[in-house]
Amino acid sequence: MAVEQRMMRVLNSEAVYPPPIWMMRQAGRYLPEYRDVRKEAGNFLDLCYNPDLAVEVTLQPIRRFGFDASILFSDILVVPHALGRDLRFEEGQGPLMTPIDESGIERLETDELHARLAPVYETVRRLRRELPAETTLLGFCGAPWTVATYMIAGKGTPDKAPARLFAYEHPEAFARLLDILAEVSADYLIRQIDNGADAVQIFDSWSGVLDEASFRSFCEAPVAKMVRKIREAHPATPIIGFPKGAGSLYDGYRANTGVQALGLDWAVPLSQARRLQAQGAVQGNLDPMRLVAGGKALSEGVTTILEALADGPFIFNLGHGITPETPIEHVEAMIAEVRRR
Repeated sequence: MAVEQRMMRVLNSEAVYPPPIWMMRQAGRYLPEYRDVRKEAGNFLDLCYNPDLAVEVTLQPIRRFGFDASILFSDILVVPHALGRDLRFEEGQGPLMTPIDESGIERLETDELHARLAPVYETVRRLRRELPAETTLLGFCGAPWTVATYMIAGKGTPDKAPARLFAYEHPEAFARLLDILAEVSADYLIRQIDNGADAVQIFDSWSGVLDEASFRSFCEAPVAKMVRKIREAHPATPIIGFPKGAGSLYDGYRANTGVQALGLDWAVPLSQARRLQAQGAVQGNLDPMRLVAGGKALSEGVTTILEALADGPFIFNLGHGITPETPIEHVEAMIAEVRRR
C-alpha cells in the first residue's frame, strides 16, 4: 500500500484523529445521481451485476463527499442467487425468493458460484483501479444466519420467526444450510480480496432476534468458520464484523469469531463501546434518524460519540444504513463536524 489509508491504520488498532468516516449504504437512494443510474439499470439485480453501473454508483459518494472508505455496491442476497435460488426485488416489498426447504438445501448449486458472481469480481477490480489510492475499498457479504433468514422465509420478516422455527424443528438441515453459506461466503470474500478489496465486512443484520445459545450457534460459529478460512488465504486482511442488535453479546463476539473490528449499532451504549474499543477497532454508531433530523440532534449525536471514542481506534459511521429520505446537506454537516475536531 504505497499511499497511506487512514482507515486501514485504524483497522490495525491505531488511533487516527480525526477518525476516518464512511457510511453504510452510502451509495443509495438519498443521492439523485444514484436514482438516475438505478432508473437506467432497469432493476436492482441488473444494477448489481453490471460492472459499469455498479462502479459508477460506488464512486458517486466518494466524488461528492470524499469518504475515507468505499464499499462495493452489491447486495447480500447475490450469494443465494449464485447458489441457484430465484431472487427478485419488488418496490415496496424488498427481496422475494421461493422459500427453501430441506430438499432445497441439498440441491443448492455450488459449482457455478464464482462464474455467476464474476461481474461482482470485475466491479471490485475496476473500483480498486479507479478509486483514489488513499481510499480503502471494502468488500462485504451477509453472514450465514442473516442470509438464511431470507432463504427460509422467502422474504424479510420482522422477527425472523420462520428461520428460528425451521432451525429448531430441522436442526440438521439448518446446520447444513449455515455450513454451506459459511463456506461459499468465505470463498466469495476471498475472491473480493484477490481482486483488490483492502478489507471486508460481514453483515449479520438480524443477529439481535436470537437467544444466547442460538446466537452462539447460528451467528458466531459460522462467522468464526469464515474468518478462519479467509485468514488462511489472506492473513493480513482486516475483517469487520457487524452483529446488529447483539446487545450484551457484543462483548464476546470479537473473541469468539476472530474478527478484527466491530461495527456497532446505534443502541450500543458508549460505555460498552469503550470497553470493546480496548480490544481493537470499533466502528459506528450514530442513529440514522439523527442524520435525517439534522441540526441539534445531529450535532449532539456526533459530539457525544467523538468524545467517547475518538481517542482510540475508531471509524465514524452510522449504526445502520443511511435512509433514502436523508437530506444531503445533513450528510455534509456530519462530515464537517467529524473532520473539524
